[in-house]
Amino acid sequence: MDLTFDYIMQNQGLSSETDYPYEGIERTCELTSTPAAKITQYEDVPANSEKDLLNAVSIQPVSVAIEVGDAFKNYQHGIYTGDCGTNLNHGVTVIGYGTSKDGTKYWLIQNSWGKDWGEGGYMKMQRDIGAPEGLCGIAMKASYPIA
Repeated sequence: MDLTFDYIMQNQGLSSETDYPYEGIERTCELTSTPAAKITQYEDVPANSEKDLLNAVSIQPVSVAIEVGDAFKNYQHGIYTGDCGTNLNHGVTVIGYGTSKDGTKYWLIQNSWGKDWGEGGYMKMQRDIGAPEGLCGIAMKASYPIA
């Protein structure tokens, strides 16, 4: 995530999704003259602590790196408890958290794959699994921007 935030700072901001939508293909980034957001720095969340991640998410959305595989790619609904490890290969944003009616704790994440994936572009991923790195390594590499 740090490289992404460095890029945003070096290029004077970031375009909105409306102005520069995700297309799912590899291409050269285009710079726009009217950034939707700028940051001055970023903060890393202490690694391998879902408690620290929870504290950060209670204040603002947090960018995280996770491992995704076929089960993640095919997610449709419910709380994801899927088959994944800690080979971080994808970035998502944790925008909240909650507890289901049956008591299962979860992270609410927003993916970048559009509204046809998951629950309108979102996923509930199991939280507090008893491993310091969290499910799919969600607590290993987390950071958030500072305006």
